[in-house]
Amino acid sequence: MSTLIEHILKLTDHRDRDLLELTLSKALIDLLPIQRIVIARVMSEEAEQRWLEVARLDARGGGKVVDPMRVDFLTLARLNDATDRLKCLLGREMIEIAWAGDEGPRIYMLPLFSDSRKDDAGVIELHSDSTLAAEHLLMVEQLRRIYRNMYTLLEYSDRDALTGLLNRKSLDDAFYSAVLEELDGLAGEARTAGSPKGLDQERRHRVPANYWLGSAIVDNFEQVGEKHGHLIAEEVLLLVARVMNNTFRTYDRLYRFGGEHFGVLMHCPDEALVLAAFERFRVSVEKFNFPKVGRVTVSCGFTNVLADDSPSSALEKTERAVDFAQRSGGNKVCSHIGLVRRGYFGDAPKVGAVDIS
Repeated sequence: MSTLIEHILKLTDHRDRDLLELTLSKALIDLLPIQRIVIARVMSEEAEQRWLEVARLDARGGGKVVDPMRVDFLTLARLNDATDRLKCLLGREMIEIAWAGDEGPRIYMLPLFSDSRKDDAGVIELHSDSTLAAEHLLMVEQLRRIYRNMYTLLEYSDRDALTGLLNRKSLDDAFYSAVLEELDGLAGEARTAGSPKGLDQERRHRVPANYWLGSAIVDNFEQVGEKHGHLIAEEVLLLVARVMNNTFRTYDRLYRFGGEHFGVLMHCPDEALVLAAFERFRVSVEKFNFPKVGRVTVSCGFTNVLADDSPSSALEKTERAVDFAQRSGGNKVCSHIGLVRRGYFGDAPKVGAVDIS
């Protein structure tokens, strides 16, 4: 059994926020007399909220860690279906449930964060055969505080300072990270995220099917800055980011790569659904009334992520699709693979695919 210090070192050694829940779960189940730990987060889609168990570990072995991008949202439990979790989340305090008498098994629920968070709200569940001692609860609080500190630090390094969206660096991390890990017992350590130093642009990594990367670029953005000034131009970028947050799903990864260039990494089973998502975003931007500017449009391009893609190569394909959309008049969504099938680019077409551009 690892010591508390060893688990603290593991928890503070990560550079990927997505692995922190797994590391925290392994520490708690290793150090405490508990039978199970569950970390559940709140997911949102089209104003509906549901619970996603991102990590579940059992002391006797087994468990799972789930990538939020790959879940079927409609199969998740509704927020109000887990009333104790919801009470813990809203009250932001620990709840103890004695479901089999005063001396029987317990479920302890603690908010993942002490503050109210729109995107990262969650609850830690500890299942034990009896009451946890005061020193055990103190250890939970100490590890939870370390988790929160690390999460905040990594979040700061992952975010664009202006819009709060993810930055270009975090795309590399997400691209190379494990997206779904089924655990066979508690053996094995959390996989190291990110690509080796110096290999970010060239490394190839096999990724699961149905991942899509998209770019969105504000049309004629330089003219906005020249006509209205730098502050108004920044306001436009902030509002475009807000439209993105309101249009795409909670578990889609939204980026600002720099300037007027935005991006989305998403998991979706069908090319037509990806096209529809970007069309919703394009239309939402076009209909939005930007103060002092009025009408603003975006051109979007997306591609499926292939097994031999790197972040740079996939991103380059989305940019080629955006360039085609802008040269066609802008305010348009183009599929890179659709353009390839139609012969606009030199890549080899895929047999049996649907033509969408």
